[in-house]
Amino acid sequence: MGFYRVYVEKKEGFDQEAASLKQDFRETLRIEGLEKVRLINIYDADQLNEADFREAVDSVFSEKNVDRVSYDFDIPADGIAVEALPGQFDQRADSAAQCLKLLHPHWEGRVKSGKLLLLEGSLSRNERKQIEDYFINPLEMRLKDLSLHKIEDIPADIVPVNRVEGFASWDRETLESYRKDLAMAMTLGDLEFVQNYFRETEERDPSETELKVLDTYWSDHCRHTTFETELTNIELPPGRYEALFQKAYDDYLTARENVHGGKKPMTLMDLATLAGKELRRAGKLDDMEVSEEINACSVFIDVDVTEGDRTDEQKWLLMFKNETHNHPTEIEPFGGASTCIGGAIRDPLSGRSYVYQAMRVTGSGDPRVPVEQTMAGKLPQKVITRGAAHGYSSYGNQIGLATSFVKEIYHPGYRAKRMEVGAVVGAVPADWVRRESPVPGDVIILLGGKTGRDGCGGATGSSKAHTAESLVSCGAEVQKGNAPEERKIQRLFRNREVTHLIKKCNDFGAGGVSVAIGELSDGLKIDLDRVPVKYLGLNGTELAISESQERMAVVVELKDRERFLKLADGENLEAVEVAQVTGDNRLRMTWRGEEIVNIDRSFLDTNGVRSEARVKVAPAEEMKDPFGKMPEGKDGKEKFLNHLASLEVASQKGLVEMFDSTIGAGTVQMPYGGKHQMSESECSVHKLPLMKGETDTASFLSCGFNPLLSGWSPFHGAVWAVVESLARLVAAGGKWRQTRFSFQEYFRRLGTEEENWGLPFAALLGALKIQRDLELPAIGGKDSMSGSFGELNVPPTLISFAVTTGKASQTVSTDFKAAGNRLFLLRNLPDGDHMPPMKEMGELFDTLARWIGEGRILSAQSLKAGGAAEALFKGAVGNGIGASVDMNQDELYRLSYGSFLVE
Repeated sequence: MGFYRVYVEKKEGFDQEAASLKQDFRETLRIEGLEKVRLINIYDADQLNEADFREAVDSVFSEKNVDRVSYDFDIPADGIAVEALPGQFDQRADSAAQCLKLLHPHWEGRVKSGKLLLLEGSLSRNERKQIEDYFINPLEMRLKDLSLHKIEDIPADIVPVNRVEGFASWDRETLESYRKDLAMAMTLGDLEFVQNYFRETEERDPSETELKVLDTYWSDHCRHTTFETELTNIELPPGRYEALFQKAYDDYLTARENVHGGKKPMTLMDLATLAGKELRRAGKLDDMEVSEEINACSVFIDVDVTEGDRTDEQKWLLMFKNETHNHPTEIEPFGGASTCIGGAIRDPLSGRSYVYQAMRVTGSGDPRVPVEQTMAGKLPQKVITRGAAHGYSSYGNQIGLATSFVKEIYHPGYRAKRMEVGAVVGAVPADWVRRESPVPGDVIILLGGKTGRDGCGGATGSSKAHTAESLVSCGAEVQKGNAPEERKIQRLFRNREVTHLIKKCNDFGAGGVSVAIGELSDGLKIDLDRVPVKYLGLNGTELAISESQERMAVVVELKDRERFLKLADGENLEAVEVAQVTGDNRLRMTWRGEEIVNIDRSFLDTNGVRSEARVKVAPAEEMKDPFGKMPEGKDGKEKFLNHLASLEVASQKGLVEMFDSTIGAGTVQMPYGGKHQMSESECSVHKLPLMKGETDTASFLSCGFNPLLSGWSPFHGAVWAVVESLARLVAAGGKWRQTRFSFQEYFRRLGTEEENWGLPFAALLGALKIQRDLELPAIGGKDSMSGSFGELNVPPTLISFAVTTGKASQTVSTDFKAAGNRLFLLRNLPDGDHMPPMKEMGELFDTLARWIGEGRILSAQSLKAGGAAEALFKGAVGNGIGASVDMNQDELYRLSYGSFLVE
């Protein structure tokens, strides 16, 4: 048994990746002397004999018809060999190892992969170094030492978990120094609160693990501490919109009285959730599922199911969730974006639904900016946007999730930190789902992926502002997703017997074991020694807080444990009992026989010290007409072409085609319609994922947001984001009056500046107003308040995701159908405060919905950032059908959300 290495290179004509790298290097780095790029995959394997290795080369590591294989390779001195960082998930190596295990079940060795880059042409030493620096992201890979003929072991020396001696008596200066040394997300006030708890209640010093667990639990990512900050001294803007803001604020105070008597603190979370609570009290939200499990939005829907000659109505649960991974994607685009979609899937999946529909909305700086203009401490925007697209699409395509709507929004503010957002929809028959509270004696099973150091600090890291040092210091917070492992969980939960065994379930988010298992019950005893690991050497703290993707924690009755473990094994999923439910209202964790965490649940649930912040809403910028705009150009034609070429209007088909929109055969509308597939669709529309039979019930998922409008006024921006998301549903044929929203908030780091706090306050106040006016609530959301880099901040961002159902047979596409048909512009004109006229807009939406149901509308588009000009062009190109239009130029280009172009 020994160590072996093989070099595998694609033959001419099959070397698309190498050709793509050559084009990228020449265009991005402007290296004209580069004539050819060769890309060779390197595989190292150990504990094999030569015959078995040679067999694996032909059956695992290469394909004879497209690959060239070499065992001894004459490597030039300027060759660039790279490999994944130790501890990072290497999917190529993992897949190869699994195949080897199938060939040789008793093999216990390892596989390591790498890449060798060979550059041909007239290149200077500086140009070669440019390529090396551009190709290697130090957070995901490093140079590979080809002289090393062995697979390196990850250090297995375990750092003990110690008590933080003297913590209970430290002064403020010592506490602050400790907080900074550990890069904790909690504030000094939080740490003093912790100190008092251990001194007064526990009468002891804490362990380092306990402090890390509390820091993770109370992080913005896990507990939305920014959104729970108490808001005081609300100062509304004077000027033109003073009455509008004052009325919206007074209505908010009235709603607070209606829902909780005004007794709860005024917070951003209160603003964000109040509409749903008020409507539920009024009996207008009885379709929402209410349970202890709140990982995803969940509503009851009726689904028609036809089998043979019989059609029945079945009660289903429709679940949806939006997820953001801005911080990880900014510093490691591929891994960050792949775990964004992976994290979005996990939430409804943990609710036992089958996730079948996805949307991706991202925010970027201009990717066309030359790489030499990249800011210090940043990756180039082109590298981020391309790498993120590859990461998200790779994960979604592998797990088998149809992503049928993809949109990238460009704004210079997103150079501060990229916006990476995924939204997914899942569904399951309601009678498949069991929702019960755990009781003492129940067991908790950890299901799926193993634990590594990847993801340690993910929760607290996502709460921090990006700095020039983040590229170096945050590597352990970014993971590589393992889509095939999560696909196994999807398959397992598609089994009704399995879902009936699960009393409660939680996915592994950024808090790892401490949060995923810790949230399942008030009393728990967790044995960290039973947590499966990727490699040796992890200590108790790392086992407790590592995110490590593709895992679930499920609660089952003791009598059902063995049956559940057997069903999991049938899907080749590792499942281990790691915890028991107790009745003592404490979170306990043991490691190596020692209790390293023992915290009272009531203290854990305080979420630390509630902070306070003053709020000052800045007045909207004085503009003659914030909705009016005109492209540059010497005549009408040039203006029109410049408008179409702008980043906000231009086609993104090359980006969209990276994502498989057809997986599962339930896609109703492709991303682009017409025989030329050029007319952009309004939203994502998919049939419900039946196990058998046919259905005409479809789920509709849309979005709305304009960064320029939100930058002018976050209040108005939020209102019109909701209108845009609704109008998209109407145009596609969805039942708009049954819509439920989920919002994505993304703002600069707020700090203590009252004007900063005024940005999300204004946005959520606007969102609350439009929800109450429409009587349609947001029942979920996600917030991220870390969009800052130096003096640069992301634009005020509130994306509205809207979900409803409708009939697949009555959906309408955007492409013009035939010459001679008539086009109509159905206008939704803002009032004097630049707000939507609610009564007229509702009547317009109802009228168009009725016409679509009657089959009178052949194509429909809602007007978006590009106005009527965008709609006319994109409707025409799908089938190559033009249009003769009589409009003045002001109307052609102006923003007109909630308006429609119909055929």
